[in-house]
Amino acid sequence: MFDYIKGTVTYINPEYVVIENNGIGYQVFTPNPYVFSIDEQPKTVYTYQYVREDVIALYGFASREQKDLFMKLISVSGIGPKGGLAILASGNPAQVVQAVEEEDEKFLVKFPGVGKKTARQMILDLKGKLHDIVPDAVPSLFADLDAQEVKSQSSEALDEAIEALKVLGYAEREIKKIVPALMKETMTTDQYIKEALKRLLKQ
Repeated sequence: MFDYIKGTVTYINPEYVVIENNGIGYQVFTPNPYVFSIDEQPKTVYTYQYVREDVIALYGFASREQKDLFMKLISVSGIGPKGGLAILASGNPAQVVQAVEEEDEKFLVKFPGVGKKTARQMILDLKGKLHDIVPDAVPSLFADLDAQEVKSQSSEALDEAIEALKVLGYAEREIKKIVPALMKETMTTDQYIKEALKRLLKQ
């Protein structure tokens, strides 16, 4: 129903952003809300409306390619919108496409909610059907924000990143393993999420 929304971001939390357009605030669930920043510059977010008996939700993406990949992911039995967001939050769709094409189940099961059965289903359903997802056309979901946060804000940024990882479905025990390394760095929330996901996918 909605192809995209162009408006200003007025609110950000670990699960979604609010985009205001003509006085209406749209709640949009995204892979990494902290890619966005609250400012007056209008943003274009490509949206997918998800409708079930008890749920109507908007999911938003930085490009049509990200949106297309999300739609293909949730077409796989066993992958819902939350799982699709967690996979896209890795920031590297090319890796996901490569894993599917090479039948790399070991890589795919690293994502929250993806077990061997779902990984196998992803391969069966998507192999050979992702050729139109051109990696070079898919901008990183972790585009660097201006690093203006000072060290005193670093702890708050890390806390926000941890909450965002929990929303994506990562277990506390997994997160705790990487926190000590993250605490040594001073980053924005977005950068913490990017680094955390890199480490989680290597565990």
